[in-house]
Amino acid sequence: MSKHFNFKLGVLFSLMAAGFIANAQTGASPGYWQQKVKYTMHIDVDAEANQFKGKQQLEYWNQSPDTLKRVYYHLYWNAFQPGSMMDERSIRQSTINKPGGGADWDNRVRDRISKLQPDEIGYQKINSLTLNGKPLSFKVIGTILQVDLTTAILPGVKAIFNMDFEAQVPVQVRRAGRNNAEGVRFSMSQWYPKMCEYDKDGWHPNPYIAREFYGIWGDFDVTINIDSSFVIGATGYLQNPQQIGHGYQTAGTPVKRPVGKKLSWRFVAPMVHDFVWAADPDYIHTKKTVRDNTELHAFYKVDKDKLIAQYNALNARQKAVYNNNALVFVAEYQKNWENVLDFAEKALLYIDKTFGKYPYKQYSFIQGGDGGMEYPMATLVKSAGEELILHEWMHTWYQMIFGTNESLYPWMDEGFTNYAESRIYQYLYPDKEGVGQGDNYKAYIALAKSGLEEPLTTHADHYNSNYAYSSASYTKGAVFVEQLGYIIGAAVRDSLLLKYFDYWKFKHPTAADFMRIAEKMSGMELDWYKEYWINTTKTIDYGFDSLWEEGGNTKIRIKKVQQMPMPIDLKITLKDGSSELHYIPLDLMYGIKPAEDSSTRIVYEPWPWTREKYVVTTDKKIADFVSVEIDPSQRLADIDRRNNKLMLR
Repeated sequence: MSKHFNFKLGVLFSLMAAGFIANAQTGASPGYWQQKVKYTMHIDVDAEANQFKGKQQLEYWNQSPDTLKRVYYHLYWNAFQPGSMMDERSIRQSTINKPGGGADWDNRVRDRISKLQPDEIGYQKINSLTLNGKPLSFKVIGTILQVDLTTAILPGVKAIFNMDFEAQVPVQVRRAGRNNAEGVRFSMSQWYPKMCEYDKDGWHPNPYIAREFYGIWGDFDVTINIDSSFVIGATGYLQNPQQIGHGYQTAGTPVKRPVGKKLSWRFVAPMVHDFVWAADPDYIHTKKTVRDNTELHAFYKVDKDKLIAQYNALNARQKAVYNNNALVFVAEYQKNWENVLDFAEKALLYIDKTFGKYPYKQYSFIQGGDGGMEYPMATLVKSAGEELILHEWMHTWYQMIFGTNESLYPWMDEGFTNYAESRIYQYLYPDKEGVGQGDNYKAYIALAKSGLEEPLTTHADHYNSNYAYSSASYTKGAVFVEQLGYIIGAAVRDSLLLKYFDYWKFKHPTAADFMRIAEKMSGMELDWYKEYWINTTKTIDYGFDSLWEEGGNTKIRIKKVQQMPMPIDLKITLKDGSSELHYIPLDLMYGIKPAEDSSTRIVYEPWPWTREKYVVTTDKKIADFVSVEIDPSQRLADIDRRNNKLMLR
């Protein structure tokens, strides 16, 4: 063979090994690609000073068709400094009022960053950076490190970056930090310089303002040197449990710790896009083996004084839940943590069946942070209340197994998770009042009527108000999924969620990717649904216009009051106890929803979206009617249900 041929063949093998052959790597659509990384990090923690020094080797596979002349890293902890963009944005929100009164700012942040002292701030400082052994110059721009490369990274080429860095753990303000409200010593999220994502839309060097993240799929190998008294919970699998102990060791076997004041914990995490850890000397570590030898872990502490202080800050209504007794609050808090793994096991089989099988062999519920925040194979939560646990755990599916750009699609993260949380809770407690998607609908409708709603296409950091972001991303996003079941049928929607999981796990799906799967599964055209629900703030409102008898039949005229068109289910209930279901497809669907039960259904010609009114006909007499109702299942996000039902008896 010629040298030229040998070179080309060698490049082909290299690209295949790196996963550059996109379809083989991802199983996604033709032309799809995604970058790949491997982080190897060693950090040495000075717990007394709340600082650490780190070495990072980053192997970066450029699997794009582009030549990269610049790269960016996130330096998240630089946000926790007076005058940072996060500080400025938070203070700005205090000038905006939310519905019902009160400042719009995040009560966890408020103006706390502006008051941090030099030994309380967070920072990540880069001491040196090389590419393939050659020094690089760089520029720090707030929470972003900009690096202009002396040698470009060609398509299909692996580059190796080596970095020395140091960091100071901030006083806990938002997600990461030290000494949180429950007394956890270190909540270590967003703790390392993290390469920004590069995709078909280019680089995403989003400054850390408040909210969401986007990371590159890859492998992590992390060694943490810390005082031997600390117990760590983290992403990944601990590689040296018999040296560490602290509940990780195999039961009944001796722990052989090395000599010295510190322990080196080594965690390996395959195919994830972030890494979190937390540490405290007083962590209680419990674990439970569930299906397929998957290990569930919990790390928590019960600081009675801290918890009583939290109880004292509750309002009168909240205190009444605990019989106005702080010790009841503490006991309930401890009980939830003691039971969290049993609760998780009970939920897991339903989660696997409904949303896709959890693919890793470990998951950890770790007390830490400032509320609840998801990470691969772990979550930081302030407590083990069931609804919080379900919400943060379901983020494993809707963000940690799907690496969606949640800055651009926060509703695919928070909304899908809210939907899943409510559905699991309803499964676990079918007889409990108020469970299901009802609260999501109520919150969305309040947003739609508030005058503050912004389209779901708004970047997470660029919503004008925290209220609009939260209500849109969490509740309008959840309604999107439930209402999709109204359009295509709940059973089809459920099959779609599993197909979506199988097709897009370990990738970076967009809204368009989800909708394309939905169209294929349903046989319908659904671009109109995405256009109206995601790209606009137009609302749904259908009502009755008139009712009369003509030629021996009864005519029921329905009116589209607001601008968003939808298919219509209409139910007529009769005095003899029987009922009729009338179904009007929307013309834009180019298909009909399958019957969802065994009831007789009358299917009409599609309703053209430009037409304001539509007439339904039945051979039953008005005198035989008890009621007529639009959307009897109440899955339509109709902003005014007062005109949805006529009671005739």
